[in-house]
Order: sequence, then structure tokens, then C-alpha cells
Amino acid sequence: MGGGSQVNSDTVTAISATVIALGSLWVSISQTRATREHNRQSVRPLLQLRHRKWYDDHKAGLRVINAGLGPAIVTNTVVRLDGVEIGQWNIETIDRITAPLPARPKTYTLRPGAVVVAGQSIFLFYLEHFSEDEHDWFWDLVARRLVVEVTYESLYGGENFKAVPPTS
Repeated sequence: MGGGSQVNSDTVTAISATVIALGSLWVSISQTRATREHNRQSVRPLLQLRHRKWYDDHKAGLRVINAGLGPAIVTNTVVRLDGVEIGQWNIETIDRITAPLPARPKTYTLRPGAVVVAGQSIFLFYLEHFSEDEHDWFWDLVARRLVVEVTYESLYGGENFKAVPPTS
């Protein structure tokens, strides 16, 4: 009789040890996932496109801002003019947009692989010395007719984030 009691207590001890080990494994895996997700979020970029008039320096145009915590790596851009897709935000597309304009705005291209670092702000398309009386054609273009969509990712890659200017 004494031997059977020993087997039962050994079995209970073994089962308890196994349950504790599995519980510890589950906690370890959960912590690893939480840490990995935290690390990803701690370097997440957040691109915003804004069409604005800056009265303090007399500029108006389209600006991209990285309001996130990590660098944004541009993977693609799509440009629409009057609702029609006309290409990527590159020099060829910009030339097509600006050819009929009375003045050429200053521009900055965003090619795939370009990096917008955390806190960086870049004018993609703007006029210096903007005057509402003289440049209403430009503001109509930037705020109503032109849409630039930027697809980007973080250092981890594969997120397929998108930034578009707000609609007027």
C-alpha cells in the first residue's frame, strides 16, 4: 500500500511541475510578443500631408510631416490631378503638372526608398511669396485639384501605411 501512495504523489508532483513549466512558457511567449510589439510601436512613423498657407514666411503648398517616432521609408507615391491618376511624385509628373502654370512652384520629389526621419517636415510643392490675390490658381491646384498619396513603412517593413492630404 505504501508503494502506491508514493506513485500517486510522484505523479502529482510530475503533473504539477509540467503545468508550472507550461505556464512559465506561456508567460515568456506572451512577454516576448508584447516586447516585440512595443519595439515596433516605438519606431512607428506617422506621415501627414497638409496643404496650408504659412503666413509667417509667405509660403503656401503641400507639406509632408513625419509626426511619428521613427523614420518613414517611402515605398510608393500616387498622384491624381482632377481625379485622374497621372503617375508617381517624380520630376516627370511634376513637369506635367507645372507646364501649364503661370509660375513654376518649388518641388521636392519622393522616390521609393526615400526616408522621412522622425520630426522632419518637407515641402513637396510650394510657392514662395504667396499672395492670395495673385496666386489663387496655385491654391486651387494644391487644395482642390491635386492629390498626392504616399505609401510608406517603418524600419520593420511590410506595414503598407498610407498618407493623403485632407479633403477641403
